[in-house]
Amino acid sequence: MANVKVYNMKGAEVGSLELSDEIFGAEYNEPLIHQAVVTYLANQRQGTKSTLTRTEVRGGGVKPWRQKGTGRARQGSTRAPQWTKGGVVFAPKSRDFSKKMNKEAKRGALLSALSKKVADGELFVVDELTVSEPKTREMEAFRKALKLDKRTVVVMDEPNTDVILAARNLPTLKTISVSEINTYEIVANAAVVLTKGSVKKIEEVYLA
Repeated sequence: MANVKVYNMKGAEVGSLELSDEIFGAEYNEPLIHQAVVTYLANQRQGTKSTLTRTEVRGGGVKPWRQKGTGRARQGSTRAPQWTKGGVVFAPKSRDFSKKMNKEAKRGALLSALSKKVADGELFVVDELTVSEPKTREMEAFRKALKLDKRTVVVMDEPNTDVILAARNLPTLKTISVSEINTYEIVANAAVVLTKGSVKKIEEVYLA
């Protein structure tokens, strides 16, 4: 089993924790991680954009002038794309961008991403994550204490409103609850911080 140090909010080492090899020692599978990230990003797209083609724009049924003899270019409708208020060429339409990924593949991608963070020394464990008040300075002090200089995701075992409010003004620090953990958040951030409670919950879910 992998053994990681446990820190407190001040960055001091307060113990160690053994991580399950089945969860945090999985084989690195880059194609599976890539599939999970692409699926996640595709499912974030709303796909609600829509504009009108020349056949859908209201009006324009009458030929604006006769075909010949005016000296002007021939026109068949004032709703053609070259006209103001005309239709759009190859107009974008609403569509569903969502992708599907089976449960086992999604699980494998997450465990692979977590294991990679452990292997690279980019996963940190804290005993608990609390603040006395929802002030940015407390989370900034925590970030500096653990030397989290790059993009970091902090995974809490339970949503803590004060922590969320204290961290939201820090551009390189993102907080999520363990129920929101996904492959994209793991690979998109340089470091991952887990509370001891969130480690326990991850192992309970994925070892079940």
